[in-house]
Amino acid sequence: MSIETIEQYINSYGYFIVFLLLFFGIVGIPAPEESLLFLIGILIVNDKLSFGYAVISALLGVFLGMLTAYASGKFVGYPFIEKYGKYIGVTTERWNKAKTKYTKNVQRTIVLGFYLPGIRQISPYFAGIAGIRFQTYFLYSLVGSLCWTIPFIVVGYYAGDYFHINPKYVPYLGLVLLLIFLLSVSINYLKEKYR
Repeated sequence: MSIETIEQYINSYGYFIVFLLLFFGIVGIPAPEESLLFLIGILIVNDKLSFGYAVISALLGVFLGMLTAYASGKFVGYPFIEKYGKYIGVTTERWNKAKTKYTKNVQRTIVLGFYLPGIRQISPYFAGIAGIRFQTYFLYSLVGSLCWTIPFIVVGYYAGDYFHINPKYVPYLGLVLLLIFLLSVSINYLKEKYR
């Protein structure tokens, strides 16, 4: 889906499409989440969206997507893994090892997982399957939703205010931000490894 198409949908359906695209992006249906959040900031600064309604729609889409994926993992995922896991190489030993590793760093994985496409979509399902307490998951997914959604919108807002940014180039800006993030994570990982 191109940025022009997304912009047309936002013009036609408003805040509901912001909610819907982010919700589906979190539950695993491909959507350009970072680019969309950045675009929302640009549309706010150009008076095409209201800051308050756009942020609330985005936060609700992300957070409810996280809760839906968690519930799916908890009520559908674990029985599926238990019944069919052996056919796809998920033995009890492998499952217990993965579960132990995940639960050891669950808070960090949930919050920082938002910044890693793929992990952002898998983490809530895995949390449900691993039986992470709902209260713990609720708190950290809310914190992660706030820490991921608002900064991208604000960056889009200020970038759109200082520079004229054509919305069709927004995916490239999202890609640049992702590359910068991955580079910083890699540098930190290498520093830790050689320390």
